Parts: sequence; structure tokens; C-alpha cells
Amino acid sequence: MRYPEHLKLGDTIGICAPSSGTVEPEKIQKLELAIKKLKTMGYKVIETQSVRKDEQGRSAPAKVRAKEFMELWNNKEVKLIIYAGGGDFLMEMLDELDFDALKNSTPKWTQGFSDITHLSFLLNTICDIPSMYCENVKDYGMTPLYRNLMDALTIEAGEEIRQTSFEKYQVEKEDNEDGTYNLTTPVKWKNISTHEKIVMEGRALGGCIDCVDTLIGTKFDTVKEYIEKYKEDGTIWFLEAYEMNTPLLQRILWKMKHAGYFEHCNGIIFGRPYIMREDYDLTQDQAILDAIGDLKLPIITEADIGHVPPQLAIVQGAILKITSEYGKGMIETYFK
Repeated sequence: MRYPEHLKLGDTIGICAPSSGTVEPEKIQKLELAIKKLKTMGYKVIETQSVRKDEQGRSAPAKVRAKEFMELWNNKEVKLIIYAGGGDFLMEMLDELDFDALKNSTPKWTQGFSDITHLSFLLNTICDIPSMYCENVKDYGMTPLYRNLMDALTIEAGEEIRQTSFEKYQVEKEDNEDGTYNLTTPVKWKNISTHEKIVMEGRALGGCIDCVDTLIGTKFDTVKEYIEKYKEDGTIWFLEAYEMNTPLLQRILWKMKHAGYFEHCNGIIFGRPYIMREDYDLTQDQAILDAIGDLKLPIITEADIGHVPPQLAIVQGAILKITSEYGKGMIETYFK
């Protein structure tokens, strides 16, 4: 795994929009607050031309989005790219990227989640470049910064940290008026494969399962080669859903299993889904067990990962040691 240079105060952070852009007044305000906060913390910040544009869910045509991403990637002053947001159409720009060139380039940190999976997953599996699966840039506008946001920057600065599960999570779709998380509901991780304590360790692979599904079987799919390369470490899949129903979740997991994605797997952790409709009275946990329970892997659900804030800072490509017991969890990150 080719880890990027450690982030330092005074470094430049680049912002681009490889999926949707930021045009709503309230989101523009959050973006501006985030830029101000990052500058106050001691970083320089630049953004590409299409960040504040959007047409039909795209900040710009695919070629432009790819070009702007590569402008930041090739800018030696930029040490971290934080994406403006997620969306639905990042996969369109994948054809415009030269992954061989990326594979041979100097790696740098990137950070974001949701539709960003289409890119971060491939940087990991094709290019051996890790990335941060955590909040996009607008959350950095809140005061005070929640610990997951600081943890992401701390890890990007080169520290192998230990993160513990949060006390509460946000059920409402909107944050508080001051931009902070509206935390109301107790966090309770679930060990659905066993009633015992779970401890699992391996190389992190995953993201938004809606996006992982899009990539299966395409020319960009090198997952089997990746997990074979790192079979001595084993993989830890981290997965979370934006919007789907439980039969679809079961079908995707069935497809992943039969595509060989769970070979050399040491365990799977699922984040809280944003929208998961329980069709046929089929729960998420039952859908997971129906699809992959026969693999006899340790499986955790309802973890602090993904679209339901706050989410822990997960390094795609790093070695993770995950512990889950009595509804609480811990994730340790190692740069190996």
C-alpha cells in the first residue's frame, strides 16, 4: 500500500466536485464556513471551478470533472483533496481517468464518502493508494468540530489512532441550525453472527454498497486480484447503504459472494443505512445473514460508518483492527 505524505499545518487542501456540485444557498454557506475554518486551523485552501455549479446532478461534464480532479492531484502543493459532496454520477468520469498514470504517480490523501466510493474504491484496488472514508468538506464548517472530523485530519497527519464508537447518532435528516450534528439516538453496534465479542483485523475495503454494486464485473473490477495480493493480511469489508430495500441488499451481497469478493475475508462491518426499506418484512440483518451467513464470518451491523452521522474516519486500504462488544465498538488504524 502506497501511503501519502503526512498532512501538515501550512499544507494546501484542494476541493473539487467529481459528482454533484454545491449550489443551494445553505450548502454554499456551509462550504464557505468550512473553508474559513480550515484556513483558521492553518491550512491553505483552493477549489476548482466547478465546485459551485450543478446541472442535472453533475457539477460539470465528465471530462471536466476528471480534469479538475487531476489538476489537484498533479498540483504538488496540494496534500489533501476533500470532495465537495456526493451525488449519483461520479462513475461517468471514470472513463476519463488514466488509472495507469495514477498508479505510477505520487499518492496523496483524498477524503469523502457516498458516491465518492466509485473513485476511492478504485484508488485502493487498482492503484494501491489509500483514502479517507469520512465526511465531505462542508461538515468542516461546524463549531466546534466533532471528533470524527478532527480524527480524519489526525490520521492524514500520520497518526495511527484508536477510535471508539459514539454515544448517540442523528436520526433527523437536517443538522442543527449551527451546523452541528443533531444527536438524539443511542448508538448500539450489533454482532449478528455471534453473541460473543468480535475482534477482527484485516485490510479495509469497501464504502457505499450502492456504488460497489455498480463496479462489479466492469473493466474497473480488480477486486479478486487485490484480495489475492493481500491475502496474508485478509480483508475487512466496510459497507453502508444510502438508499435501497432489503431484497436488493441481499441480492448485492449474494452477487459479491459469488463474484469471489469474500475470499480471504476476516470479517464485515456494516454502517447504519440512510434509507433501508424492509420489504416482505425482511430486516437488514436477516437479509445479510440470508445472503452470506453461510460464510461463517464475524459480522457487525449498525456501526458508525456512512450516511447517518456521525461516522468514524475509515482509511480505505489500511489495516484495521475492529472490536465490538456490548453494543460498543473500537477501530484501530495501522499503516501497513
